[in-house]
Amino acid sequence: MKRFKLIVETNSQNYPIIIGSNLVNNLNIILKNNSLELKKCLLVIDKNVPKKFIFKIKKSLKNKNKFFYFFKASEKNKNQKTSNNILKILLDKNFSRQDYLISVGGGITGDISGFAASLFKRGLNFINIPTTLLSQVDSSVGGKTGVNTKHGKNLIGSFYQPKIVIADTDFLKTLPKREVLCGYGEILKHSIIANKKFYDFLNKNFLKILNLKPSIIDKTIFESCKIKKNIIKRDEKEKSLRKVLNFGHTFGHAFEATLNYSNKLNHGEAVLLGMNTAVKFSYKINLLRKKDYYSITKHIKSSNLPNDLKSYFGIKHLNKILAFMMNDKKNNSEKINLILIKKIGKPIINEVFNKNKLKSFLKKELIN
Repeated sequence: MKRFKLIVETNSQNYPIIIGSNLVNNLNIILKNNSLELKKCLLVIDKNVPKKFIFKIKKSLKNKNKFFYFFKASEKNKNQKTSNNILKILLDKNFSRQDYLISVGGGITGDISGFAASLFKRGLNFINIPTTLLSQVDSSVGGKTGVNTKHGKNLIGSFYQPKIVIADTDFLKTLPKREVLCGYGEILKHSIIANKKFYDFLNKNFLKILNLKPSIIDKTIFESCKIKKNIIKRDEKEKSLRKVLNFGHTFGHAFEATLNYSNKLNHGEAVLLGMNTAVKFSYKINLLRKKDYYSITKHIKSSNLPNDLKSYFGIKHLNKILAFMMNDKKNNSEKINLILIKKIGKPIINEVFNKNKLKSFLKKELIN
């Protein structure tokens, strides 16, 4: 099976993303081929990762000094307490900056592992093995790390690039359909903000992608990661261009927080709902042309992606949603900063709106 390789270039560090099947079986070889000398490591592993993959990783790293930390990956556990648990192991086991922390799990595991790695002795070698479609196309690329607080999502964090990302697509076969849909949402987002040709490819092949067809899924992940890496190369620390990757996220993060990060709406679903809301708002303010509005909303609906705000929220949630939007880390004034869309492949950065305009729009969405 063909493997894909991308090099992510940033001011702080360049690193490869390896995409393909049967990668963790050859983990030690992949590390050696990319000049990574691993002798001692802590593996931070989501408890949901199937034991057969953990066995493969252990076998591939059989001659290494290994420690393990298993935790239940959830938005509620993505906090400073979990980060401190990881740091305690690193300190107790006398890790040095030349040793490695390896994340094995989805975006939550990668975020909290990368955050702990960035804090330990101001920077421990970090390897990310993302196990969900969402993390393989999104959170594993670009170096964003962080934890949640009662004040909102990812308000404490850092930018910290891994040494390598190993996206083994065999993990995807074990995912429930709900998780695959969430990952597809991020892929769709990348196409909407950056590449009409890729959007057309998704329109044609979304059923094959959702069914994880081998000849299609690897290429889709590669193309999606390529879009994100090209943005990060130009703006690692989210000073300007990288903000386009937050399309749908200001709404989405507020939706998650409003439901207190419950299982009713996971992160990927919240962002999908946020994207759909941002598309509607773009159209309502006469920014997005009609043809693209109908194309995107039809695609989301036909893909069975979350699209109905009223299925999750009522008018009673309105003020809470707005409060979390006002507290979003991307705001720098009393107004709400949104990434909107002018046409497929053409996002608009730093569109600022007052609270009342958003309140009026969301109220209609929740009532009608």
